Amino acid sequence: MDRPELVAEVDRAWARPVVMTPVFVLIALVGGASPSFGLRANLLVLTTGGALFWLGMSPHAPRRTSPPRLARGAVWWLVPLLLFGVVEGATFLNGTYAYPTLSRLADPVLEHYWARAGAYYGWLWAFWAMVRR
Repeated sequence: MDRPELVAEVDRAWARPVVMTPVFVLIALVGGASPSFGLRANLLVLTTGGALFWLGMSPHAPRRTSPPRLARGAVWWLVPLLLFGVVEGATFLNGTYAYPTLSRLADPVLEHYWARAGAYYGWLWAFWAMVRR
């Protein structure tokens, strides 16, 4: 005997970009005011990241459908990622300032409030995109 699956429709108006954009802007402005690797910045990243992680693991966030199979050219997107990982790891293990890590090269840019707030904002939208998959 087949039983129809019960599915509750939940209003997910909170997940629309018109709602999430101001929330992410507010979080980014608060995060931009915090010094890099300070206690406030770390707590903000942990609480925001934890909340987004929880949303991603729960059925509360609306999901976008994923393609059943990746295109053949999608593998080439791994090349820059792997190259970045190799360069970052090699310069980290080298430990000299003659070959600074890419994150150390970004430090002078991220010292400014608006750049740091923009980085927080980009991080939030990237994490939100992963949550919705």
